[in-house]
Amino acid sequence: MNRSPDAWSAVRDRPWRFVTSMWPWRSLLYLGSTVPIGIAALVVLVVMIGIGLVTAILVIGVLLLAAVPLVTTVIAEAERARLHLVLPSSGTTERATLQERLTGWRRLPMSWSEIGYAALLATVLWVVDAIVLIMAVATPLVLITSPLLMNVTTDERVDLLGWRIDTVDEAWPAVAVGVLALGVAAYVVTAVASGQAALTRIVLDSSEERLASAVTDLRRSRAGLVDAFEIERRRIERDLHDGAQQRLVALTMSLGQAELALEDGPARDLVVRSHTLAEEALADLRTTVRGIHPQVLTDHGLAAAVHELADRSAIPVDTELLLPGRLPAPVEATAYFVVSEALTNIARHADARSAQVQAWVAGDLLTVTIVDDGRGGADPERGTGLAGLVARVEAIDGDLRIISPSGGPTQVRMTCPIAHD
Repeated sequence: MNRSPDAWSAVRDRPWRFVTSMWPWRSLLYLGSTVPIGIAALVVLVVMIGIGLVTAILVIGVLLLAAVPLVTTVIAEAERARLHLVLPSSGTTERATLQERLTGWRRLPMSWSEIGYAALLATVLWVVDAIVLIMAVATPLVLITSPLLMNVTTDERVDLLGWRIDTVDEAWPAVAVGVLALGVAAYVVTAVASGQAALTRIVLDSSEERLASAVTDLRRSRAGLVDAFEIERRRIERDLHDGAQQRLVALTMSLGQAELALEDGPARDLVVRSHTLAEEALADLRTTVRGIHPQVLTDHGLAAAVHELADRSAIPVDTELLLPGRLPAPVEATAYFVVSEALTNIARHADARSAQVQAWVAGDLLTVTIVDDGRGGADPERGTGLAGLVARVEAIDGDLRIISPSGGPTQVRMTCPIAHD
């Protein structure tokens, strides 16, 4: 049982509590894993830099040298993960996803602290840890097992650090010394591991803070873009509804009055045709306005808006919506447009007889699925509609998957968190 918050605190605790805790074992694992990692880092860096310098006049050499900072960043990430063996993080800060970290790395300048730490790990730290492990672990074990070693060695003696054991009787005091040395070794291993972990944290913390800052800025700017796009959508919808649509309504009324006032003839036929075209343009504009941001979505939420989409669909649509009420506005708008675009594609391209829309919330995750019994073969790469939906869903930290084998059925599945800071 680990009563101390970290390995260094355990070293300063009471001896019997320390030796019965997991911290010596975790410290031993930390130092033991440093050796293969350090050797691997040494081999990779030497090979990359060596080949890169030799072939610097070629493109491959330049690419290898340019990839060295990325390799050191990967090493730094592995070292930050290993820190939890001896210095568990006490904070509850949310860690960035892998995609956010990759984006953040591209935005950050070259991290000399990560490059320097990788060089230190590859040349010094693993050598020091190997020596500590040999001296602090192998030595006590040899002393403890010296009676057995006396029976298996050909010269019937054991030499260790200037101590020569010639007989089995001399080996038994060595066992007692070995047991005592094992307790001391637990302190040595834990202290060295704590010091190395503290050094690692000091060297790499600045990069982690810059990375966290870049990720925070990325999230903030992305959320700001989503809000700005939504505000602009609503402004366009309002301008069309209050401006162009009202003018078209007035035009159709005027043409209707002119149609009634004219007698049969070419002029009246022209007015009738113009009246019909104006009404068709008004209907198209109303459809466009409704598609930009439907009022039912603003007033009544996602469930009511999806039901309206299903009612207006050209094919029968079954809905099963298990929603706990209103969701955040960006989430509702994104989910609505996913359903709208999916149903439009089904009606136009799928040759489907029916479709089904399901939506539910589990914990802090909204899931929306649209399934049809059409011919399948939908590919986001071949159209801007589905590709645009993927980008829109990713903008609110969501995920959009399209499963559409040839012959059907097609499933569009959206998942996204509904709790935002």
